Amino acid sequence: MTSVSRGATLFGAEDLRLVEHPLGPLAPGMVRIRLGAGGICGSDMHYFQHGRNGAFQVTAPLVLGHELAGEVAEIADAASVLHVGGRVAINPSRWCGTCAYCMQGRENLCVNIYFMGSASRTPHMQGGFSEYFDVTPEQCVRVADDVPFAAAALAEPLAVALHAVASAGEMHDRDVAIFGGGPIGLLIMQAARLAGASSVTVVDIASKPLTIAAALGADRVIDMATDPEALRSIQLEGGLDAVFEASGATGGLSGALATVRRGGTLVQVGNLPAGEVPVAFNTIMAREITVRGAFRFGKEYYRAVELIASKQVDVLRMVTAQLPLSQAPQALRLALDRSQSVKVVLTGPG
Repeated sequence: MTSVSRGATLFGAEDLRLVEHPLGPLAPGMVRIRLGAGGICGSDMHYFQHGRNGAFQVTAPLVLGHELAGEVAEIADAASVLHVGGRVAINPSRWCGTCAYCMQGRENLCVNIYFMGSASRTPHMQGGFSEYFDVTPEQCVRVADDVPFAAAALAEPLAVALHAVASAGEMHDRDVAIFGGGPIGLLIMQAARLAGASSVTVVDIASKPLTIAAALGADRVIDMATDPEALRSIQLEGGLDAVFEASGATGGLSGALATVRRGGTLVQVGNLPAGEVPVAFNTIMAREITVRGAFRFGKEYYRAVELIASKQVDVLRMVTAQLPLSQAPQALRLALDRSQSVKVVLTGPG
């Protein structure tokens, strides 16, 4: 076992370096993982581009990465159900299990959560874009050897999508729109289908994600850059039952709100810019629109792993590039280019 691990470490905006970190003895009750694959998330891109993600400012070196899968390299507890060499998907959340929210089954709101690759607490919670990293056994979900690491890593964004769809309530026979055809939007589309939505429309301003959305079975795709009238016609027809805002753009939120039917539901999933965001609350009031927030996920993570392993959800179709961890800065820049990329995945040493 090596005594050091290289990790993609952020020091500030556009300052991401591969840094060697010492690997001490594995703590009792912990598991050491050799990185297999790590998906680059929108929050990783925000941290890289701005040195912050919403209100979370990077104030100390931070290893990015929370969409993770790998191979068990070492286990401190011999009684663990895991075994060295086994493949695992990694739940980046460590819930306390004892706070009021955990007791209510809302683990995603845990007040004591440790969420990998996040600057939401100080000291920051280090992520898994590292050759080796340590987690608890509870964070490890075993997968078969024939499940690609890249697919297993994307259980995390799929869990976000499952939680968002559950937040919208009953999906059966509902007409749905998703604003933002990035990875989360594409996964919400598939999750809504699984939940029984009768039709799904995906809206974006970039053609590449819309092409993938169409290939994955969207009933309708709308490119606002070339065909804004298509969205206006939906609005004039009365709107749709449930709309998910997954772009994280204020324009996306305005469009989503205008597209919800009277008495319908809007779910905010995207991470909007920090600070105040203008919202047409009179529209919400007069049309009795239900607005829900969807933040991360709870036990949906385990369902996400099952759906990927059983091939009920195709996560690899949206992967547009895989680069080695050693090229993490280049991979982040590629991920930021929406004309070329939908989902970029880093690959580990084994």
